[in-house]
Amino acid sequence: MKITILMAMAVFLSPANKHYMGGQKDKKLIVTEIEHDGEADLVEVSALLEARTELNAIDVVNWDAFPYAPKVEFRIARNKNDIWLKYYVTEAHILAKNTEPNSAVSKDSCVEFFFDPLGDGNYYNFEINCIGTVHLAYGPGRHQREFVDPEVIRKHIRTASSLGDRPFSEKKGGHSWEMTVIIPAAVMTFNKGLSLEGSKAKSNFYKCGDAMSKKHYVTWNPIATEDPDYHRPEYFGDLIFE
Repeated sequence: MKITILMAMAVFLSPANKHYMGGQKDKKLIVTEIEHDGEADLVEVSALLEARTELNAIDVVNWDAFPYAPKVEFRIARNKNDIWLKYYVTEAHILAKNTEPNSAVSKDSCVEFFFDPLGDGNYYNFEINCIGTVHLAYGPGRHQREFVDPEVIRKHIRTASSLGDRPFSEKKGGHSWEMTVIIPAAVMTFNKGLSLEGSKAKSNFYKCGDAMSKKHYVTWNPIATEDPDYHRPEYFGDLIFE
């Protein structure tokens, strides 16, 4: 097995080309490639991300009404035309009631990856609760979403959580969990033939729990809205795929 790995790192845009939203700098994440002969399983993906990529924090508290901030970090890389992600979460409570694709996973303990592959304001909202249930839709805003077919989600997206895949009611007392995710470009059915290599995209990464005792909304790139709203592509940071 041949493995050639470059690292992914998050940096702020340099003073020469920075721009501002809400008075704050946009983040830029360079997503480099992990080359792997054959199809990697989730255990291999987890290990490769763990060994060869840098941690990025989802730690921005944008809204005073929701001050609680669990510790959330992630790693990201590209393998061929797949996006590899690994999340690390430490939080006071965990909750996972939703088990069907495109159900209301944001009510559970949920990590999210909003991805605008063309940088044109149309984005996919990958929402994944802590047992790996995926909600996925596409469009230009909160009220103009089209769901990706649940069978396409089941076929293409692979997840593995340290909490397993069975639902449970809210558990208190402090918990840590990890989630590995493989997202092939093929699941982005509104962008047929999408190639990640060399592309420039827009994105944000989130953690939430709408129905949890300690409701929270933390982000990777800042959002300058009055109330919590993740469906704001104007506040996405930059993803550069090598």
